[in-house]
Amino acid sequence: MPEQYSQTRAMLAITKGSFRAIFRSPSAVVFGFAFPLVFILVFGFIGGGNRGPTYRIAIDKGCDTTNALFDSVACNPNIRIVRYAKDTELETELVKGRLAGVLRIEKNSLGTAQPPYLIHFRSTTASADRFPQFLSLLDNINNRVSNAVLGNRPVYAQLEMKEGDIKEVRQYKTIDFILPGQLGFSLLSAGVFGVAFVFFNLRQTLVLKRFFATPIRKSYILLGEGISRVMFQLITAIVILLIGHFAFQFTLVHGWVTMLELLVLSLVGLIVFMGFGFVVSGVAKNESTIPPLANLFTLPQFLLAGTFFSIDNFPRWLQPICRVLPLTHLNDAMRNVAFEGAHLTDCWKQLGILALWGIAIYALAIKVFKWE
Repeated sequence: MPEQYSQTRAMLAITKGSFRAIFRSPSAVVFGFAFPLVFILVFGFIGGGNRGPTYRIAIDKGCDTTNALFDSVACNPNIRIVRYAKDTELETELVKGRLAGVLRIEKNSLGTAQPPYLIHFRSTTASADRFPQFLSLLDNINNRVSNAVLGNRPVYAQLEMKEGDIKEVRQYKTIDFILPGQLGFSLLSAGVFGVAFVFFNLRQTLVLKRFFATPIRKSYILLGEGISRVMFQLITAIVILLIGHFAFQFTLVHGWVTMLELLVLSLVGLIVFMGFGFVVSGVAKNESTIPPLANLFTLPQFLLAGTFFSIDNFPRWLQPICRVLPLTHLNDAMRNVAFEGAHLTDCWKQLGILALWGIAIYALAIKVFKWE
């Protein structure tokens, strides 16, 4: 009696062969390893760095908002005033370095000989790359207001800072922002370009058709190819995270627990992005149309999903578009887990949006994917 055909063994054989083929592909190695590592090395050696010209600040509840200086601050295009319903939320954002600081302007009660207003400002060392520049901008605004309102009188408001106004907290390094973005883009590129080229070539070279001559099911063919790509990209993610951590002190708040949670997020993101690759491989008419189609998915996310700098630096009308993109939510979840100490259970919003993207894109992939 002939031995029963094993779907699992056939799938694993496809996985093994595809996995070897990935490592033999120069483009897979370049885009999977070299491309993101080049950016990590560059930004790792640069260090520091400002994320952009827009400064997010909060206004203290005791701030006088009826003066010319406050009006000028509120109208300045480089300043974004953020409001919070609870004080605890404000303090959390301040400690995490998401605000340049908290501003308070008050009337001077010491008489007419003094400047009419006093400026109080508090921040944390987590925003050390921004609050000095913000204070310089505030000084320029103050000088313009002084000249416009007081004429020859030199100072409209005087900055008063005391010990403790700059709170010492954990530093947020440039690599802590850059590395998750580069890892996310690596997963996006591999998921879209890798899957699109592989399945288009398998269809064009009639390899898929030959698979049909065997007893293996279609679903196991997809699983075999998919598992090999997942394995390769998880190895890439491990290499990127280890180099970032040991060479450039990329923050892993909870050590190996954080590392494992980042790998889980990488797996979720890769599965979603592979759906885009299946769509491209099904829609493409020939191999030359794959790059333009794939870039329709990858390029906007590369530029708008917070890969290199916060999306808060974009114009306000563009930010809602940025927040819809799946890579934005993957990047946010990775940064929250790596630096802020969040766990996967705290990233339910980002994971939920990624899940919605996954459902939508695979529903489309099922409709457009071609086997022959």
